[in-house]
Amino acid sequence: MPVAKVNGIETEFEPGMTVLQVAERAGHEIPRFCYHERLSIAGNCRMCLVEVKPGPPKPQASCALPAAEGQEIFTDTPMVKKAREGVMEFLLINHPLDCPICDQGGECDLQDQAMGYGRDGSRYAENKRAVEEKYMGPTIKTFMTRCIQCTRCVRFITEVAGVPDIGMISRGEDAEITTYLEKAVDSELSGNVNDLCPVGALTHRPWQYQYRPWELRKTETVDVMDGLGSAIRIDAKGAEVMRALPRVHEGINEEWLSDASRYAVDGLKHRRLDRPWVRRDGKLVAATWDEALDAAAQAITAAAAERIGVIAGDLQDAESMKAALDLFRALGSANTDCRQDGSALGHGPREGWLFNSGIAGIEAADAVVLIGTDPRVEAPILNARLRKSWLNGSSQIAVVGETGDLTYEVERLGASAATLAKLPRAATDALSKAERPAFVIGAGALAGEQGPAVLNALGALAKKLGVVKDGWNGFNVLHHAAARVGGLDMGFVPGQGGLSATDMVKKGALDVLFLLGADEIDASATDAFKIYLGSHGDRGAHGADVILPGAAFTEKSGLYVNTEGRVQIAERAVFPKGEAKEDWAILRALSERVGQTLPYDSLTQLRDKLIAERPTFGQIGWRPTPAPFDPSALGKKGELSAAPLRSLVRDPYLANPIGRASPTMADLSDRRVGGKLALAAE
Repeated sequence: MPVAKVNGIETEFEPGMTVLQVAERAGHEIPRFCYHERLSIAGNCRMCLVEVKPGPPKPQASCALPAAEGQEIFTDTPMVKKAREGVMEFLLINHPLDCPICDQGGECDLQDQAMGYGRDGSRYAENKRAVEEKYMGPTIKTFMTRCIQCTRCVRFITEVAGVPDIGMISRGEDAEITTYLEKAVDSELSGNVNDLCPVGALTHRPWQYQYRPWELRKTETVDVMDGLGSAIRIDAKGAEVMRALPRVHEGINEEWLSDASRYAVDGLKHRRLDRPWVRRDGKLVAATWDEALDAAAQAITAAAAERIGVIAGDLQDAESMKAALDLFRALGSANTDCRQDGSALGHGPREGWLFNSGIAGIEAADAVVLIGTDPRVEAPILNARLRKSWLNGSSQIAVVGETGDLTYEVERLGASAATLAKLPRAATDALSKAERPAFVIGAGALAGEQGPAVLNALGALAKKLGVVKDGWNGFNVLHHAAARVGGLDMGFVPGQGGLSATDMVKKGALDVLFLLGADEIDASATDAFKIYLGSHGDRGAHGADVILPGAAFTEKSGLYVNTEGRVQIAERAVFPKGEAKEDWAILRALSERVGQTLPYDSLTQLRDKLIAERPTFGQIGWRPTPAPFDPSALGKKGELSAAPLRSLVRDPYLANPIGRASPTMADLSDRRVGGKLALAAE
């Protein structure tokens, strides 16, 4: 490896690294505003100046200067110190004195670097420049007078999000960052520009003036708004969740976060169930816990085992599903299901329902076929990875089904499942010749009556084209429900002779239907006695005869398994609202009243039992090693319909009870016209 000297100490570096990267490898901090390791190099701010020999006797921007063998790099000479002080003085010339009211205050790069590298005064005595504010959508609040034209926002929106809605106009002192025609930023990743902005020119509109960073209690946890399990940090003030921010996780979300995952947290304080309710004389009335549990137990014990069923929702933790599964199996019921969409998954090897190549591993695929999914809607972070591999020229992407603009070029092979029976010759040749071909299969392809036939056809096609082979498993199921893989892993599917979720909600099918946070299935047709356990007064609670208030994902510790099979722990950030309890504890109390007391008295005991019976739940944080399997055995043979395949997520902002209770999500959804954000109304 080549060697350079940094402040007199030899440092090895990899070819292609910049002087900034070599200096930081040697342990020397280089200040910067425009440089970001995941974006292209701009060289705008000039804050990263260093002295380099051999070279001209002047400071040079280290972010854009390639490192070379034998270079001598100096980061703390008088020349460098004076140059950085001069750059900081220029940056502060027009910057307003907004620190006391700025939402960025306390976690602002400009504040930190002005203290560390700036002068103690300014020689500028002219009037400051003022810039008109811009409208960039419901998630971005602008204070453009603070802007230093680092162009991080421009580069992120153009390169990562793939939606070039932000740019720079004019030149010199008149240069401004703006959107075109006052248009809202049309991206599901727009909130990331607020994180990237180093000076408070772009801040989070939904959280404006709500907190100071030092007031917040920080909890590292995972996101449940989609199936990726992005690493996040929940910041709470007292008993209220104030914001969700991304944490760095190279295997899942890098350091980005979708708008739905970031801003839906304000739905945690609206439409909450904070006390039990029981229906009396056709009306729901507030009740005590004893009254609600007794009413639920009476209905369950009065019904025959085969006339009782439970459906688990998309946001449930593994412990609550395990408790429900144990309880209803003990009652003798085989009517258990976690697949509200009627998916064909749940039988056969575990690899049959996992995203086997891994979220990061999809970038290694050289030929990808998206089937019945719109990843930009279902999993924006995954879509950004697909765009990255397409930009690098390492991947060709094709689509079977209907999608919107995916932010990268795709070859459309057909709209229906019938396309799978006869793919175009060019597509099959490309997949056969690819070293690492991959299928990305959405819930839209596997739901409904033709789901088993589609799964079987995809399995046969995967085996024929080498999608699954030694050293590579490109058979990927993209789940948009955070609870789905965990439910399938523990066998939360119908037992022998049991009814599926779609059959359970039919009229006359059951006498008692227990909805464990199940809000995405229409249960209005059933005439069964409905018991709902959940955190929000959403679809599942409407028409329920007993409502048991549970905890949201930020209010309990629980295991979740993401779409690639990685087991993760969500930690409690705040306590449940009002009289609400943790879901597993409610089920444990109910089990006593129905005469089938569950054999655990604490969450730790429940988790230990789950891991003992299903060891995969003990592999926390690890992605399972992709294993070869026979995909042709999946599903059942049948006719493939000519009906178009579509994503089941029609509106990513209103895809679950928390999102539907969120004012910010409602605002984003209102501005969404035909899958795109509308022009600004104001």
